[in-house]
Amino acid sequence: MHLYRASQIGTNFERGRLEVQLATDEHQKPGDAELVQRSLQGDRGAFGELTQRHWRKCVDVACYFLRNHSDAEDQAQNAVLKAYQHLDQYQGDAEFSTWLAKIVANQCLMLMRARRRVRFVHVDEVPSKPNSLPLQLTSEYPDPEGELAYLQLNQKLRSEIRRIPPLMRNVMLLRDIQGLPLEDVAGELGITVAAVKSRLVRARAELRSRMVKHYCGIRDSSPALHSAAPLNRVGRNCTVRLAN
Repeated sequence: MHLYRASQIGTNFERGRLEVQLATDEHQKPGDAELVQRSLQGDRGAFGELTQRHWRKCVDVACYFLRNHSDAEDQAQNAVLKAYQHLDQYQGDAEFSTWLAKIVANQCLMLMRARRRVRFVHVDEVPSKPNSLPLQLTSEYPDPEGELAYLQLNQKLRSEIRRIPPLMRNVMLLRDIQGLPLEDVAGELGITVAAVKSRLVRARAELRSRMVKHYCGIRDSSPALHSAAPLNRVGRNCTVRLAN
């Protein structure tokens, strides 16, 4: 009986010492704020400890939004990387775990919005409407028809810009091509800012009216030509080449 009580006392003593040791180790661990500061100073191990400490919470937050553990881990990883890249933006107003959880939530919301915009189309799908054009896959580069339309429009644009009176053309070149602020344009030309604005409006209107004369029937042209011609790049490319 005495031997059993002595053994039990010894076991309790060892258990109590272990609990004290664990509590001491836990107390000695650096807090999140200290780990953040060490990370900002280049200590990658400190950020690794932050990640390990809050990883499970990040995945749980992502799972709440995505309902898929694999996607949740991917977005949690993306959020951790973004947090590391923008760690200097953490102001310490809230707990680091709260700040990190917000980044995870934003990552998940962006993924959900992107998925809602996705629409799958079968390449060999027969058009449901009569006289519909066949499906055309977009390319990074213009097709031959689009390249020809681009070159033709390029030539017309350069030609018409040269025909604009110098007082208006110079304002357009400095503002729209070189990207100078209105004040700098006024200083270069020795006029007021109000005069710069007035001449710029007139120059743009003049160029627009000249181009409409060449492409007045563009709305009646085929949809294939519209999709082929890279018109969104024409103005900037043409004017930059003209300036050079």
